[in-house]
Amino acid sequence: MRKLILLAAIAASLSVAACNTVEGAGKDVSSAGKAVSDTAKEVKN
Repeated sequence: MRKLILLAAIAASLSVAACNTVEGAGKDVSSAGKAVSDTAKEVKN
């Protein structure tokens, strides 16, 4: 029973860490897209 609780706690902590990682990657991609968009607007003007 202790092993099951331990494994559940480890799985929960890993899933939370993965969500944070994916969220951070999404923010990075979003900011890169914004930079490209801003540069394209500057070149167009």
